[in-house]
Amino acid sequence: MYAKTVSVGVLGMNAFTVDVETDLSQGLPAFDIVGLPDAAVKESRDRVRAAIKNCGMSFPVSRITVNLAPADIRKEGPIYDLPIMMGILRAGGQISADTDGTVFVGELSLTGDIRPVNGLLAMIIHAKQEGFSRFFVPVENAAEGSVIDGIDVLPVSNVTEILEYLRGERPILPAAKMEFDTQPPVHCPDFAEVKGQHAAKRALEIAAAGAHNVLLIGPPGSGKSMLAKRLPSILPDMTFEEQIETTKIHSIAGVLPSGVRLIHSRPFRSPHHTISPAGLSGGGTVPRPGEISLAHNGVLFLDELPEFSRTALEVLRQPLEDGRVNITRVSGSLSYSCSMMLIAAMNPCPCGYYGHPTKQCTCSGRSVHNYLNRVSGPLLDRLDLHIEVPPVDFDSLSDSSRGEPSSVIKQRVNRALAIQRERYDGTGITCNARLTPALINEHCQLSDKARSLLKAAFERMNMSARSYDRILKVARTIADLDGCENIDSSHVMQAVQFRSLDRKYWSGD
Repeated sequence: MYAKTVSVGVLGMNAFTVDVETDLSQGLPAFDIVGLPDAAVKESRDRVRAAIKNCGMSFPVSRITVNLAPADIRKEGPIYDLPIMMGILRAGGQISADTDGTVFVGELSLTGDIRPVNGLLAMIIHAKQEGFSRFFVPVENAAEGSVIDGIDVLPVSNVTEILEYLRGERPILPAAKMEFDTQPPVHCPDFAEVKGQHAAKRALEIAAAGAHNVLLIGPPGSGKSMLAKRLPSILPDMTFEEQIETTKIHSIAGVLPSGVRLIHSRPFRSPHHTISPAGLSGGGTVPRPGEISLAHNGVLFLDELPEFSRTALEVLRQPLEDGRVNITRVSGSLSYSCSMMLIAAMNPCPCGYYGHPTKQCTCSGRSVHNYLNRVSGPLLDRLDLHIEVPPVDFDSLSDSSRGEPSSVIKQRVNRALAIQRERYDGTGITCNARLTPALINEHCQLSDKARSLLKAAFERMNMSARSYDRILKVARTIADLDGCENIDSSHVMQAVQFRSLDRKYWSGD
């Protein structure tokens, strides 16, 4: 006797259909699972056998063969427990209902309870695209599944509910679809709490408006981490597509909080400097998204940048350019999205007081040089804005007046980003930091004065071609914040000023 049920697996950012073929034949009792299963899938035999018996059904005393097709893609995790069980019950004649157009996903407990799975959003998107009409999901994943319209997402907590539904004994209402509306307010630390540091706040506003990468450098206690942690409060609102992408990555990684339908606020990831290259980029025996992918559409904050291992930092170079990280293993290659802002903070030397106006640095020249050169030139070249964060004086700290609130800054950022989205409509580009060379030539036109200024800076500072492009992108963002169609000399001047700090610390003198 033969039966087929349908499930879905996840490979990288994409899902794929898995046909669960079950055959019951005569012979010595056995239970085999084929189709390149991993250890967790093989263990399904014991979970499924116990769940069938504990749900009041009879486990077939026959030779059972389960094939997970396509057989050339490795199947991982316990998500196939439920479809394997349904296939056995159908092949044994204990279920007669038609399950065509139906997808089953879920891990089983020994009592038949259905436990949540990772990556459900990607699975449902794929199932809808393939034309399936019903998708049984664990009840804990119902909120996540309700995001996608056009397919009935049926939340269930145990196998008995599915069996009664298929027999027509009880209904299961599909998860209510969520309507996209404005983002709910999210509490973030406010820029109004920051004393002084007007140049640094202006630079972070520019970075937020164009999704530019930033380096903050200054002595301990000057407010580098404080500024970085307030950046989310001025980041532009997420579009529905960005929310879907971000939620999908967090779901695949297994870090989506229970009951959350969509991630409305841009991610802010701040890994410790002891993180491994695989933890940063993703990977492992069973590849999972790393910190740079979890920061997709948001911010990756690396505090104490030189303390990260050189290998981990060099991992960032290709993803910062491409917006994707490619992971190659023996079993195949995967690709994860990682279009994020990199915010890095560091001291100017091991003791932190190199160049301090009042405190003396205790480091030797060689130790300062070695410390700074833990950050390679190619990585430094990919940071659009280099911001010096000086110590705050007493008058600024004792000033009781509040600074400009984040809500006001965010309005300017949203206006600037709206200009960019309208300008680049239909190109697949959403912000200035992602401009291609062709779009730079088209939309970053300079006035004669601005061109002369940039030429002088280029020659005097011995810039690379990448530095030249990034100055143009930053100048384009500054012009958008000012509501200017063309890039003026003042915009170029600001962009160059925010790009010249590496000459002070990394000049080799």
